[in-house]
Amino acid sequence: MHIGYHTWWSRDLEQEMELKVYGHAGKPLLVFPTQEGRFFEFEDFGMVTVAEPWIEDGRLRLITVDSVDAQSWTHPSLSVPERFQRYEAYMRYIQQDVVPFIHETAGSTETGIGVTGCSMGAYHAANFFFRYPETYDALLAISGVYRLKLFIGDYMDDQVYFHTPLAYLPALTDPHYLELYRRAQIIISVGQGDWEDPMLEDTRALKAILDQLDVPSWIDIWGHDVNHDWPWWRKKMAYFLLHLKI
Repeated sequence: MHIGYHTWWSRDLEQEMELKVYGHAGKPLLVFPTQEGRFFEFEDFGMVTVAEPWIEDGRLRLITVDSVDAQSWTHPSLSVPERFQRYEAYMRYIQQDVVPFIHETAGSTETGIGVTGCSMGAYHAANFFFRYPETYDALLAISGVYRLKLFIGDYMDDQVYFHTPLAYLPALTDPHYLELYRRAQIIISVGQGDWEDPMLEDTRALKAILDQLDVPSWIDIWGHDVNHDWPWWRKKMAYFLLHLKI
């Protein structure tokens, strides 16, 4: 398997940012890490191994990025507006640095990019997908929350609103966005076991919103033995890769 390590200085974040690329060809799948996770955790926890058959066949290319959660939404002492500013800088880094890098390595700016992640990585994946549907054409979100209540409580202002899929999606009426969502592949999964309760609640809420918007999606709720942890996420990744359009 071809593995590439890349690092560069982000002007938006004013720090060095690292990522890894697994594979030589195929559908680009941008991977966000779990809460406060690093770009190498997908490999460390066996998710890259799960995807290896698709990567080796040239059907899939994984791009695993760093997070700045500890500098933004999960920072214990920053004000919410300060957390928002840092997350906005992160979004610019992804959109203005990472996305062009993916297109460059794919050899085409027309290449559709998928996004995925587990736990808070699923939040990032969903937020990027719904905010930038012209960039991303597939979403695989596993055990995610789709609001920021776990990190900032019930705080809500205009800035937080537009980073809360469960808040901004119900009011969305733009036909261009809705058509892009309807053409995309949306897979959202959660378990019903230990530590999954907030994720289960948010997943059900997101399903109701997507149904109301007439946006096709596959909402797959697994059993009461399915916990919020890597062993189950590996099983889910292996299963959903069989169905991802790559």
